[in-house]
Amino acid sequence: MRIALVQGRALATPAESLSWHLEKIREAAAAGAQIVCLQELFLTPYFCRDEDPARFDLAEPIPGPTTETLAALAGELHVVLIASLFERRAAGLYHNTAAVIDADGRYLGKYRKTHIPEDPGFHEKFYFTPGDLPFRAWKTRYGTIGVLVCWDQWYPEAARLTALAGAEILFYPTAIGWLPQEKPSLGAAQHAAWETVQRGHAVANGCYVAAVNRVGAEGEIEFWGQSFVADPYGQIVARASADREEILCHDCDLAAVEEFRRIWPFFRDRRIDAYGDITARFLDEPRQRPDGAERDR
Repeated sequence: MRIALVQGRALATPAESLSWHLEKIREAAAAGAQIVCLQELFLTPYFCRDEDPARFDLAEPIPGPTTETLAALAGELHVVLIASLFERRAAGLYHNTAAVIDADGRYLGKYRKTHIPEDPGFHEKFYFTPGDLPFRAWKTRYGTIGVLVCWDQWYPEAARLTALAGAEILFYPTAIGWLPQEKPSLGAAQHAAWETVQRGHAVANGCYVAAVNRVGAEGEIEFWGQSFVADPYGQIVARASADREEILCHDCDLAAVEEFRRIWPFFRDRRIDAYGDITARFLDEPRQRPDGAERDR
């Protein structure tokens, strides 16, 4: 099954961006792609660089006009589409949301970004309410996929729960980059950490991981591109450039997911009776194990 990640840069208006991405989806489909994933907030520049209430005007309902346009194209080309959008749920209530559309043009549902960052240049807590939908997987025409968004990619709990829901591929629409004061000393380490943690998700869950980032400079942020696909062994099997718009395609062998999970049965050997503390904010007090023994801190 062939997937495609569309790595692009910001355009001046949502209309221009939509037109550009529609053309790239057509190109991906012509190259044999069956599932196409767009980058985080693909319709706009990364507007979370500062706090401006006028930016809420960029939001739209989901499903809504953009998903309707994408659904028509998905049905025409027989491709599954994953589209990250700024969702207007109600006045004063907005989400960073990914919509999933099947290859027949049916809107399958959405995932709202659960983990919301707040860092210099990434003021997402001003704009986005944390997601309140479950981690889930969608059975599409070509395979069962899960979708998480950017900051979610640092959390093994999110990857695990999505894989437990049946996902064979985890898609991460992303907008991540360097700040100029950090890049000289920390740039390589930050990128390595971002890539490594997601490769770990692939191994721990015996699935493919596909992360699509944007490129180009927006304000002080230099988005580092380098969209990639990792196989169930955590090997990088496809990687895009750091500075170019491109379509990254890779053929995923879903039989390899089944084989990996049989050989390394991490789901079988999980001690689900021992993980109750995972819902605690921090383990600063002794707690009882299920067998009655006190944990040694």
